[in-house]
Amino acid sequence: VQLQASGGGLMKPGDSLTLSCAGFGGRYWSNYAMGWFRRTPGKEREFVGVISAVIGVRDSDTFYADSVKGRFRISRDDAKDTVYLQMNSLKPEDTGLYYCAADIRGPPAFESDSNPDYWGQGTQVTVSS
Repeated sequence: VQLQASGGGLMKPGDSLTLSCAGFGGRYWSNYAMGWFRRTPGKEREFVGVISAVIGVRDSDTFYADSVKGRFRISRDDAKDTVYLQMNSLKPEDTGLYYCAADIRGPPAFESDSNPDYWGQGTQVTVSS
């Protein structure tokens, strides 16, 4: 297992939840863009967000799907080889299986016509009243 996601659960609308994704296997995950996808009922895989690698003194960049922008936040702790997805104001439509992914090519690997090289197992998030 190269990436391991955790933190899913059963939540109520409006709740907050943070997912974690830890990298293993001796790779320099700090060099990789890391992000999240989700598979929701009735939909194919949906991009959620991605954070670029930190390069030099430049901070990492983050990109989000419109459906989560302003509610979700991605951050990374390279000392722990871990990326986080902080999800606020959860909605029932956020229900799904959340996958983390990583790619050394950067955020473009997370675009709709591409596919990141490394994937973690999914962690289920259910939002229901």
